[in-house]
Amino acid sequence: MTSETCVRSWASSSRAVKSASILGTGLIGTSIGLGLRAAGWHVTGWDAAVTVGTVALDRGGLDTLAGSEAEACAGPIDLLVLASPPAAAAAFLARGDIPWLTIDTAGAKSTILAASRVARFVGSHPMAGREVSGPEAATASLFNGATWVITTDGAADEDMREVEAIVSTLGGRPVRMSAAEHDSAVATISHLPQLLASSLVGLAGDHPEAMNLAAGSFRDLTRVAGSDPALWLDVLAANKTEVLGVISELQERLGAIAKLIDADDTEGLGTLLTSSRDIRRSLSARATAVRIALADQPGELAKVGVALSAAQADVRDIQLRHAPYGGGGVLTISVRPGDAATLTDAIVAAGLVLA
Repeated sequence: MTSETCVRSWASSSRAVKSASILGTGLIGTSIGLGLRAAGWHVTGWDAAVTVGTVALDRGGLDTLAGSEAEACAGPIDLLVLASPPAAAAAFLARGDIPWLTIDTAGAKSTILAASRVARFVGSHPMAGREVSGPEAATASLFNGATWVITTDGAADEDMREVEAIVSTLGGRPVRMSAAEHDSAVATISHLPQLLASSLVGLAGDHPEAMNLAAGSFRDLTRVAGSDPALWLDVLAANKTEVLGVISELQERLGAIAKLIDADDTEGLGTLLTSSRDIRRSLSARATAVRIALADQPGELAKVGVALSAAQADVRDIQLRHAPYGGGGVLTISVRPGDAATLTDAIVAAGLVLA
């Protein structure tokens, strides 16, 4: 792609409808497209995998599917979104011939910022996703209430404010920080958990009798192990130093726990577990769990929907624990404490059974 194919006269543009181009139409890119289109934007997209781009178009995440990367970034464009892995985003930004306001969505920032030669680039990372990938899983509500990091390195304040306004339109909560701060934080709360989940599943897989007993807590803890490995390979490579650092910290903590257990130091172990519990509780708002025993028959979830609609409860979390051999299970709905009684009454009125 050359500046001739991509640069157009921005000053001459007086379009009423804002336009965006998205390079990479997987889960994140298509979800952004769905959100922008819902807000009245015109969205063009392109993906190196033609079939992926076609699905994004069919799902309504795009108005137009470009035939090439150069076509997708030919302006005028109000926003260019690089919804691609860190290495691909860094290679694209290193060209430096893009005049449009440009953001990326990758999970590591320092290597991308170091490579960028684009004048109006603002590094960003939506802290939202699913354990499944691809445009089939995209939804305009993916970013609702989610923190969306805006990196401050080298970005003009006017551009950051414009990106923050777009993020808010998509339902996200913009938070500014440096690329180094971001990479250190996500190594701890995102990259390490991915590796932990994969390690735990691998360990349990070596013990079939353990897998047969796996219940809700194990499933919740290892949910992200179902993510696309190809996506993680690039992210882990881009944030290698920070990831290796937190792995060492975790090894030290596990070593300390092993010593407490070996020494029968129940007091020390209890202090550690209590501290961890208190920190975990501080992460989320107080909620009351309402448990529903779902029968193995059609219409059970529809009844739940009726109950939720009738109760108008403030839902904080929903979890479904399937019965061990399929069919039915227990649905746990966590709501604001004051809404629990109303929801319970609505569940009973809908013909459901409390667990």
